[in-house]
Amino acid sequence: MWKYHNITINPGKGWTDVNGTRHPKNWHIWSDEEKAKHSITEIQEDSPPDSRLYNWSMDKDGKITSTAKALDDSGSGADKVLGLKTSLKNKVKSQQGSLLSQTDWAYIRHYDSGKDVPANIETWRNAIRAKATEMETAIDDCSSIEDIEKIWLTHDEEGNKSGILYDWPELEE
Repeated sequence: MWKYHNITINPGKGWTDVNGTRHPKNWHIWSDEEKAKHSITEIQEDSPPDSRLYNWSMDKDGKITSTAKALDDSGSGADKVLGLKTSLKNKVKSQQGSLLSQTDWAYIRHYDSGKDVPANIETWRNAIRAKATEMETAIDDCSSIEDIEKIWLTHDEEGNKSGILYDWPELEE
């Protein structure tokens, strides 16, 4: 981000200075000395935090103000605001339901025709339920945003994973 006085200017777009002089859209290729001569300064924007965990805003100079999302629910009734823990557990439940629905056909077929549910499907569905319970317990055990960050599934450069959140078992063929 670049500033001329208190005005944001963008590379590839012309701008007009306080004297009314129009400057070309390629001003960004000027030397550092030329930019300084025209009072152009580069503003380094802060990196935004993880919006899954923080509410944040950026001011006109690229500085970020952030607040960690509340972990626990607040209020009641119509004024109830879900905390991060409840929101994450709801997402786990939603993903669990979506995954399980992919193999509902096997149980419908079983109840309609008596044909056995394939063992791999039954094993996988049980693993999905167990993993969902494990994720919800891990969420409940968190007492800070930092704890939540640690349980989120991540992969390092070598492909090694850490965290358990949304790391669902695969259906074996």
